[in-house]
Amino acid sequence: MKIAVAMSGGVDSSAAAALLKEQGHELVGFTMQLWDQRRMVNVDENGDPLPSRCCSLDDVYDARRVADSLGFPFYVLNLEKDFDRAVVEPFIQSYLSGETPIPCVACNSRLKFASLDRMAVSLGCDKVATGHYARVEYDEEANRYRLFRGRNHWKDQSYFLWELTQDQLSRAYFPLGEMMKDDVRDIARTANLYTAEKQESQEICFVPDGDYSAFIDRFLEHEGREGEIPEGGEIVNTAGDVLGSHTGIHRYTIGQRKGLGIAHEKPLYVVQIERAKNRIIVGEADELDTEGFVAKGVNWIAFNTPDEPVRAEVKVRYRHDPTPATIYPLPEAHARIVFDEPQRAITPGQATIFYNGEEVVGGGWIVRDTK
Repeated sequence: MKIAVAMSGGVDSSAAAALLKEQGHELVGFTMQLWDQRRMVNVDENGDPLPSRCCSLDDVYDARRVADSLGFPFYVLNLEKDFDRAVVEPFIQSYLSGETPIPCVACNSRLKFASLDRMAVSLGCDKVATGHYARVEYDEEANRYRLFRGRNHWKDQSYFLWELTQDQLSRAYFPLGEMMKDDVRDIARTANLYTAEKQESQEICFVPDGDYSAFIDRFLEHEGREGEIPEGGEIVNTAGDVLGSHTGIHRYTIGQRKGLGIAHEKPLYVVQIERAKNRIIVGEADELDTEGFVAKGVNWIAFNTPDEPVRAEVKVRYRHDPTPATIYPLPEAHARIVFDEPQRAITPGQATIFYNGEEVVGGGWIVRDTK
């Protein structure tokens, strides 16, 4: 087959390319230039650039080096403006509205995969391959493509792919879906790839130091939008009593305990963020428990939008264990999820994904709970 390969400059995409090359496929490599380092948004207190951990220029060079080593053509797609529009700005607006976003989901499905898929189609490629730990299978009886968790559950990345359409899944190819991480590194070592021992990054690529609120402050200041930076306000308990003050709602997230600056006989946690009243609501641990929530932008993969409630195991964050729940479809691609047992710290802005065992049933975006 002729396959378009997403090259991130990391060991996973490098090993995927090596595996496909060994299998005899015709490859065309692509790397996406996403974040404009020249904007000098990510700088320390001395004005020096913060070290980039992911999607950096070094990663582009590493990806090109792998493609040259394996002997297939390689191109760089400049998606900086699209990245700003589709990922960075929604990330900022989500924090400013009191949510805690996960931009990597939108980046993977709406930007990276969608852009590469369009390019692949234009070049007559049969498949689009990435280094994701996930699996796709075609169900002839149902006449649809099904998405499954990677065999390596610790590295499973199906959580980032639930927005893919049936058309996109028909071309998706995940060569590492059946593999463990050690196997992947062995493939890269056998192919003598420069990236074989390269360490992974867990940070959001445009926030290399992990300080999201500081990034938002720097970004808005750099863009001349200082007036959008949230002001301080009250911290109250669930009864409405004022316990202290906060320094801007974008500095807090549901479930946060540290940094509240409140002395109390029992540990207090952020249980709700009210943008309209510019206040943080705190409570004790049991007040973080929630029976359910509403999701928007729901995409059903295993079947078309159902008319009846669906039983599934539901994740509410990447490292959350899938938990039994009932999903009630609602109009306009919404759904109400009710857990069999209350779950802790369900956070608006995060992605949720629905499983039936190993299979991805669908997913959506958490917008509010149903306490």
